[in-house]
Amino acid sequence: MLTFAGVSHLTTARDEFQAQVPDWFPVDPDVVVVVSGVAEVGLGLGLLALEKPRVAVGLATATFFVVIFPGNIAQYAEGTDAFGLDTDRKRFVRLFFQPLLVAWAAWSTGAWRALRAARQDRD
Repeated sequence: MLTFAGVSHLTTARDEFQAQVPDWFPVDPDVVVVVSGVAEVGLGLGLLALEKPRVAVGLATATFFVVIFPGNIAQYAEGTDAFGLDTDRKRFVRLFFQPLLVAWAAWSTGAWRALRAARQDRD
């Protein structure tokens, strides 16, 4: 899923992704889309191919989903249409899916369990 999304950042959905870059972000939207697309391709391939650093890739993926969340908030706040999110209601509902992506990335890679274990070891 991430690799496909990353490739689409760089090809077919570039304009749609640019629409999600907040107006206030001080970097050219195309640069943001290209960099985030490359990151998604790398994360997706890492999740598919890397067994040993899976927890690290899971944490990086969860962090990536947190970092791009302001774009989702901006899409809602600015009323920007992209990816079929053409009403405030649709854009608002989408906001609730980003935390699920964060949790999915952490849970499915064992990162959540590793973080809890590290916390217990500290305590």
